[in-house]
Amino acid sequence: MNKEIKSGLFGVAVGDALGVPVEFKKRDALRENPVQDMMGFMCWNQPPGTWSDDSSLTFCTAESLNNGYDIEEMALVFVKWMQEGYWGAHHKVFDIGGSTRYSLARVVQGESAKHSGNFFEEDNGNGSLMRILPLVFYLQKENDIEVIYQKVKEVSSITHAHFRSGFACFIYMVYALEILKGKDKVASYKEMQKKLSHFLKDKKFNPVEIQLFDRILKNNIAEYPENEIFSSGYVLHSLEASLWCFLNSDSYEETVLKAVNLGGDTDTTGAIAGGLAGIYYGIENIPEKWINVLARKNDIDDLCERLSAKLKE
Repeated sequence: MNKEIKSGLFGVAVGDALGVPVEFKKRDALRENPVQDMMGFMCWNQPPGTWSDDSSLTFCTAESLNNGYDIEEMALVFVKWMQEGYWGAHHKVFDIGGSTRYSLARVVQGESAKHSGNFFEEDNGNGSLMRILPLVFYLQKENDIEVIYQKVKEVSSITHAHFRSGFACFIYMVYALEILKGKDKVASYKEMQKKLSHFLKDKKFNPVEIQLFDRILKNNIAEYPENEIFSSGYVLHSLEASLWCFLNSDSYEETVLKAVNLGGDTDTTGAIAGGLAGIYYGIENIPEKWINVLARKNDIDDLCERLSAKLKE
């Protein structure tokens, strides 16, 4: 079995589940009383090990890729989650983002996944970034960055069709692809910056949009002080915060605890950072006590097995 698939998917779910109980808590409150272990109840009144929509939609993405790459089918799997709690931690939905809800409602009404996503500037929540990780395994052998961009954009656009959301997913994906090559995380970061710089040379993208990513692409996001890193549900904040936590930590555990203790959208920062850290440090470095308490652990295992088998074909 592809060990990275298991490391990545469990990495997302554990980070997510650590953040669920303290979602919306302020950073100052968590500084005084930091998350150090898997907890339960509190914010969503869910038992310990419960993951949220972040992991549910990540697993739906993986589930869909088991049948090959088809965004129409992927959108229907997302709808199944929204309507029936399919791939819910306890087979029900307790949290769904606005853009995701509206976009999937359009799919229910018969809209194509190519046109279902919200595309206004205010629709740049982190709802596509939080679920995009499984696509990295599907794209692992793809060398054409234009193809990678197109596919990432399509998968993001099912719910989040604004350029900013798709581009944030693209940066995350290119970075994760570099990490999958077995390189050091700092070398991978520099390589991602190089590839993006090259990719952008001949593009006519809105320069105002591209500038928003300067902290990641032109500078080193890891060098910013914590008080300049934000952890709201805005896609750019989530991407910056996740990369910052990952680059400033030395283990899976340190990465996800750092992410969750930034406060705000704790489960999503935990999930996005956790996916990268999972792939990088490996499943053996995700604390076993956290994996053991995870909801539907065996189902996630089975999903990883099936996706590995499919991608070997």
